[in-house]
Amino acid sequence: MTTTPPPKQQTLAADDRWPFIRDVLIVQLKLVLGNLQNLLLVPISIGAALIDLVFKGERQGERFYKVLKIGRYADEAINLYGAVGGYHAAERAPEDADLGSASGKSGPPSAVDSVIRRVEDAIVREYQKGGTAASVKTAVDRVLDQLQREDKNKSRSGDSNGGGKPH
Repeated sequence: MTTTPPPKQQTLAADDRWPFIRDVLIVQLKLVLGNLQNLLLVPISIGAALIDLVFKGERQGERFYKVLKIGRYADEAINLYGAVGGYHAAERAPEDADLGSASGKSGPPSAVDSVIRRVEDAIVREYQKGGTAASVKTAVDRVLDQLQREDKNKSRSGDSNGGGKPH
């Protein structure tokens, strides 16, 4: 007797493999980003707290709490746990994933998820067109250039509305 699954089950397993690998790679990228954030926030938060102890602002700890808000905003942008339902939803099943490539479902995307999704879409489009590595690179460059232009435009418009503070 062989224990080889029927062809349909083999196809399903192969179809599930790549979204899983993608989620693993994205989590690794997000872990690196989160660690860089923490590496920066430790000395910045300590410095802000020391400044707050020496120089009083409108309220005690004003600079320190501002650093915490920036840290929270960065955490939400990274959305480390997006593969299990997004920020504030760690108890949800993988089927409800924000990254959702396997299930097709998604919640509100984080900034990092949006960038990854746009780059991934450009790569997939070029692959489906039979594109070469050079055409894929060109497509990814176009997406990244567009993201940089959008970020620059957002920064300009943010300056006119109170410094572009996170909501």
